[in-house]
Amino acid sequence: MARTQHAQTLRQPPVLPMSREEMDALGWEELDILLVSGDAYVDHPSFGAPLLGRWLVRHGFRTGICAQPAWDRPDDLLRMGRPRLFAGVTAGSLDSMLAHYTAFRKKRSDDAYTPGGQAGARPNRACIAYTNAVQRAFPGLPVILGGIEASLRRVSHYDFWSDSVRKSVLLDSKATAIAYGMAEDSIAIVAKTIATILDEVGEVDLRALRPQLVGLPGLAVAGTRDDIPEDAEVLELPSHEAILADPKALIEATRLMEKQVHQNKAMAVQETDGRLVLVSPPGPLLDTAGLDELAGLPFTRLPHPSYRQRIPAAEMIRTSVTTHRGCSGGCSFCTLALHQGRTIRSRSKASILKEVRAITEVKGWTGSISDVGGPSANMWGAHCASDQSACERASCLTPRICKHYRVAQRDFVSLLRSVADVNSVEHVRVASGWRIDLAVTDMQALTTMIREFVGGQAKVAPEHQVDHVLKLMRKPGFETFETFLDLFDKESKKAGKKQYVIPYLMSAFPGCTEEDMRSLRHWLDARGWKPEQVQCFIPLPGTAAAAMFHAECDMQGNPIHVAKTDAERLRQHAILMPDTGRPPGNAPHRDRGRGRSRKHPRK
Repeated sequence: MARTQHAQTLRQPPVLPMSREEMDALGWEELDILLVSGDAYVDHPSFGAPLLGRWLVRHGFRTGICAQPAWDRPDDLLRMGRPRLFAGVTAGSLDSMLAHYTAFRKKRSDDAYTPGGQAGARPNRACIAYTNAVQRAFPGLPVILGGIEASLRRVSHYDFWSDSVRKSVLLDSKATAIAYGMAEDSIAIVAKTIATILDEVGEVDLRALRPQLVGLPGLAVAGTRDDIPEDAEVLELPSHEAILADPKALIEATRLMEKQVHQNKAMAVQETDGRLVLVSPPGPLLDTAGLDELAGLPFTRLPHPSYRQRIPAAEMIRTSVTTHRGCSGGCSFCTLALHQGRTIRSRSKASILKEVRAITEVKGWTGSISDVGGPSANMWGAHCASDQSACERASCLTPRICKHYRVAQRDFVSLLRSVADVNSVEHVRVASGWRIDLAVTDMQALTTMIREFVGGQAKVAPEHQVDHVLKLMRKPGFETFETFLDLFDKESKKAGKKQYVIPYLMSAFPGCTEEDMRSLRHWLDARGWKPEQVQCFIPLPGTAAAAMFHAECDMQGNPIHVAKTDAERLRQHAILMPDTGRPPGNAPHRDRGRGRSRKHPRK
């Protein structure tokens, strides 16, 4: 696919600048773009701001990072001066409310994306707070939101932490636009568009700019019906007022937004207080060549040298390799397919091996590749053999694996063996979660994975044991997990290894009752298992599960039981985790609320 290329050519800096001194060392008099992030700056492709920053430099735009700035005063934002084109704002790798609060709305005591793991370095509702801070520091400067918080809040959404339906974060923040999803090409197109306006007119008028952004791929912009292109296919979402009046309207809005992301061809339109949010289709996603180019940028894979304390998330992913983007599962509680897309886009084997060799040269190399994988490790190389643009399915894998879905698990095993053959690599592990319904379709590949690439523990996500709950989750039937377990035990014994399955389990999911939790508890007791990875369900903005939680019905509008009070949620959770069975005011800070991606979250 064609790449947006600015006229200027820049060399990649050792690190993206965070200070005027670093700008001076590069010979940059001013920035074109300032990226403001709720995460500390770790120069690693798993962190969104550095990823986009280096991509923008690759396309000729001088880009700096302001990481975890103060939001109540302008000092940090002003450090490198006013950027020429725009400021990009992201809450970071997590929605800021999820980063701050447990499933029982209790304040977390740490933040893995902050030096020293300290909590409190980013604000609540960071997209709104940072945008307001940028607008105070640089009046009239365009602000483009991005990342998981902005992406999943781009239209009306249920917000668990306020127990309310909130407007699009675009309207609440008064930002110029949202570049949603995996936004490399979108943000480069925006940069070129604004640069062209400056070259032609000499200044950027925000009111005049917004209509010019409408229709650009992967953007949400506030506008009018006159701004909608005449030839655009339109998905008319229920208005914000309609959703406030009838919670079931959120089900319809969520269904339409899933359709837009997966079919990739229509503009979604939503009215709020007489204003419109216009959401363009995602546009072309980075293909193998694009992902290889992105991964090949000279990331140091280390925190910015100004930090004196360790950053826990950086330690966690230091020797991991992401092989692909997207998730075909479409689990109703998960943001991955909504943010990265349902279509799998895989890096080439050569690109992955090149990154592994680069990892072996980073200071502190210990000989172990901690993870080779992605949202679901065994989806590398998977693709659809049909025309996805006409597909109405929310998941390629449930209620059963689509006949057009092709998976390359033996190729993945071959890739792992090639990684193991790289000079100085002593151990290779797959720490990302495995999609078990795919795994059991190729016993030869699965057998090899179990024997050679499990580091003592295999992470899988049955989530529950009761069929009607699994259907609402868009997860495979529990018999698939039992088949996997039997094979895992057998092959581990044959290999002479003591290995364990670590299952992700969930309590208080919409449709789940206390009796359903007791059924799961009885199954665990029969096997002598004491679960360690139990997540009390958190309704993440934009997901089907959040819509079901709010509307108290399934995606077809049928009523379901929903545990809404903290007291009932605690009771369900305590059936599996007895230590949490206390009054809500004393709920421990146990639930991390971070395991849905099965690996370090992306952007």
